[in-house]
Amino acid sequence: MRYLILSSLACGLLAGCHSEKQADATSDPAKVDGDKITFSADAPQKASFTCEAAKAIEQSIIHLTGRLVWDDRTTVKVFCSVAGRVERIPVNLRDMVSAGDTLAFMNSPDFGQAQADASKADADLKLSERTLTRTRDLFEHGAAAQKDVEAAEDDYENRKAELQRATARLKLYGVELGASVDGMFPLKAPLAGRVVEKNINPGQEVRPDQMLANDPNIIKPLFVISDPKRLAVVLDVTELDTGHLRPGQQLLVRSRAYPNDAFDGRLEVIGDSLDPQTRTVNVRGYVENPDGLLKAEMYVGVDIVSLAEESKPVAANDPPPATGDNPTPPSSGRPVEIPVRAVFSKGDQHYVFIEESPGHYERKSILLGTEHDGRVCVTDGIAPGQRVVTEGSLQLQAMAETGKE
Repeated sequence: MRYLILSSLACGLLAGCHSEKQADATSDPAKVDGDKITFSADAPQKASFTCEAAKAIEQSIIHLTGRLVWDDRTTVKVFCSVAGRVERIPVNLRDMVSAGDTLAFMNSPDFGQAQADASKADADLKLSERTLTRTRDLFEHGAAAQKDVEAAEDDYENRKAELQRATARLKLYGVELGASVDGMFPLKAPLAGRVVEKNINPGQEVRPDQMLANDPNIIKPLFVISDPKRLAVVLDVTELDTGHLRPGQQLLVRSRAYPNDAFDGRLEVIGDSLDPQTRTVNVRGYVENPDGLLKAEMYVGVDIVSLAEESKPVAANDPPPATGDNPTPPSSGRPVEIPVRAVFSKGDQHYVFIEESPGHYERKSILLGTEHDGRVCVTDGIAPGQRVVTEGSLQLQAMAETGKE
């Protein structure tokens, strides 16, 4: 009898332990099924999760920094094409000049030699022309041979070619054949604009090889002529932002010198490669500067307005989106904006948890856009109105990873 009682007690204890394990299993507050996590209705963990609806955005603003430079299309750096000494400078800084106006006069032996060569070639051609006319007249009256006429014609063509060569050399200097040989070379403005930089003084020696050293750290141009009413802005843009840039987008340029003013501009050129050191893309635009308030070489803040675009619909014959740890998110329409704290990363992929219904969460892969003031643009993976977990997403991620083990 004693053994029977003991065995009955033992069986009762074993049955009680087994029932407790079953109760614990059935009362598990969370169920993990792949990327989905479901909590029971009375799970206390649900109180630690905070969610927020994703907001559709019609446009996003990319905040960048840039540098103002002279616009290449209206700017020219003037060097001297002859060696010589500066004699006179008829223009001053900030003067307006027209194309062909003389900026400086140089006393140049090389230019004087070119003048002399052209003047001599012109005189020789005139003499050869008179000789040819006289020889032809003598030939018509039987006083000269045919070979004399041919020799005179050959000499005339040679003198003509020499004059063309000499005058072409003068045209390279920007001058025409003149009556005097004074060796005074006029340095002329190639285009109209304002003298925005002047690095020349009377008595200064200049050389044509300064043009070959076109490096501002080595030699500066004698003059810089530009139109300051329109400046170029140079931006260094990261890879993340290049996908949202298009030529023609509006630029709003702001300077610390004028904190209450915004200057209008447009995006023009997006570089084809990244800088290997900075890993940025060179982007250029222009900004209107009608009052001349902005100055070249200023550092400025630039806001680029990026309009939201409808994503292309998925065709019926397109392959389904990939699944797994690195899925490719399907197109979800317009970009949306969510808090940055809702996003977490695994490897190179970004994720969020979507609240499908109270207590039901699903992990989704997303594509990020620009970030500003604690919020980030999501270009793919989330539809407007979907609720994302902003507090507790890392806890859900840990549960999802534990459930796979």
